[in-house]
Amino acid sequence: MHEFGLCEGVLDAVRKRAAGRQVAAIRVRCGVRHAVDAPSMAQAFSVVAAGTEAAGATVEVITVPAAVTCRDCGATGESIDLIPVCAKCASVHVELRGGDELVLESVRYAASDGAEAARRFQRRDEATRHLAGQAKAVAAACHAMAVRFHQGGKLIAFGSGGASTDAQHVAVEFVHPVIVGKRALPAISLTTDAATVTGIAERDGAPAIFAHQLRYLADPADIALGISADGSTASVLAGLEAARDQGLLTVSLAGGADGGLIAATKAADHVLVAASDDPRIVKEVHVTTYHILWELVHVFLEQPGVLSPGMVP
Repeated sequence: MHEFGLCEGVLDAVRKRAAGRQVAAIRVRCGVRHAVDAPSMAQAFSVVAAGTEAAGATVEVITVPAAVTCRDCGATGESIDLIPVCAKCASVHVELRGGDELVLESVRYAASDGAEAARRFQRRDEATRHLAGQAKAVAAACHAMAVRFHQGGKLIAFGSGGASTDAQHVAVEFVHPVIVGKRALPAISLTTDAATVTGIAERDGAPAIFAHQLRYLADPADIALGISADGSTASVLAGLEAARDQGLLTVSLAGGADGGLIAATKAADHVLVAASDDPRIVKEVHVTTYHILWELVHVFLEQPGVLSPGMVP
């Protein structure tokens, strides 16, 4: 039943649009030339969607006709028949155009009840409280970063995928503070140069994209900040290890239930964990964390006496 193949593509589009929300119904525009049987399409979708947020969703199929031009009499029209004929002269010598569309027209989501909303808030609350429980570790990381800035070092941030934009966000926060009067500090992101990143990945492999740059751009007084949504990103792990070998201060914002390989291997001097397997929650906690880093670093820099050797937060 070819409907299964069609439904796999439809499900992928549904899940991207739903972004985790429970789906109640979908409407699909399907060209007549796909020869889809609506009940079979609904049955196939129920099978491929099992175990996903689209499980149990109803499926409405709208058949899109093909444009028909008669080669004998020249008449034009539309047809939803699998074997169309000219509506004027009944000739089967016709030319078809269109009718091969497969479009996800709409998605309707299930109403979210209070219990579901509470559960979603609870998951975020747990991750945020876990961050609060790391207050001493956060303060220690900020103090160590402030010392490096005080000594003339710069911040080098990096991350892969969604975390690459976090690295860029961190860099601009330090270089161009949004709060007027706050001191600008040197920071760069290793994710902004597409030519360099792709060139290294092509020649040396994706895990080398940050380690290679650090070997040529970093100084021992610098700070390496690696961000990983699951705590096990190979390129971030390799970058932290290269930075540590060069004498940089290494800090990581890691996700996952326990910080993944970055925490397990102690790849960084300071590992701050967003304790969640949901990448959306990890992202939210990481954004909060690096804004706290920015703020506390400035607090320490405004009191240079606490940056002298032997002082700890």
